[in-house]
Amino acid sequence: MDWPLLDGIPEEPRRRVLAAGRLRRFARGEVIFHEADPGDSLHLIAKGRVAIRVTTPVGEVATLAVLGPGDFFGELALLGPGSRTATVVALEKAETVSIHRDVFETLKSEHPSVETFLTGVLGAQVRRLSGQVLEALFVPADKRVLRRLWELAKQYGDGVEGTLIPLTQEDLASVAGTSRATVNRVLGQATDAGFVEVSRGKITVVDPAMLEKRAR
Repeated sequence: MDWPLLDGIPEEPRRRVLAAGRLRRFARGEVIFHEADPGDSLHLIAKGRVAIRVTTPVGEVATLAVLGPGDFFGELALLGPGSRTATVVALEKAETVSIHRDVFETLKSEHPSVETFLTGVLGAQVRRLSGQVLEALFVPADKRVLRRLWELAKQYGDGVEGTLIPLTQEDLASVAGTSRATVNRVLGQATDAGFVEVSRGKITVVDPAMLEKRAR
């Protein structure tokens, strides 16, 4: 498995990082860690997909992202002791390589490039979250639904025709930051236009080119 996240680390320390990792397996629906749990490790996703979820002030659960092979989560644990800021749930059978904070601490003292790598990782996450905030403020909900749907199509099938996204409308609404009613309406319009098909608990992308065009 190739993780783009590690591209910024020279080959020798990168091998040491991976060699020190612990392979972990999770069943569908299993919680990898809960929001507010102590955090001490970074997870690199080798197989399967996970959902990053947070609890809102009014007690609702919001899905921030769906991540798959090559992605990572839990990066804040590398900064030092602290609590997890989100709950991570396996959406299907999944495997991760869990790397403890102590491994990076040791490598930082030996390889200055590792410090630069950590700064880059956190900077990328800040930019991603800033983009989500800007979208929530300035991009209409209908467009956000289509953009998240296109991202999920790439996540589950590289955006090819016939890609099956095994998520519910509630899941899509949570990722897009809108209501299920809005998602239902947008998917109804997409179905009428012929570029998606909707069935119980799943969405099929029939015409990815059209979905990409509508999502822009």
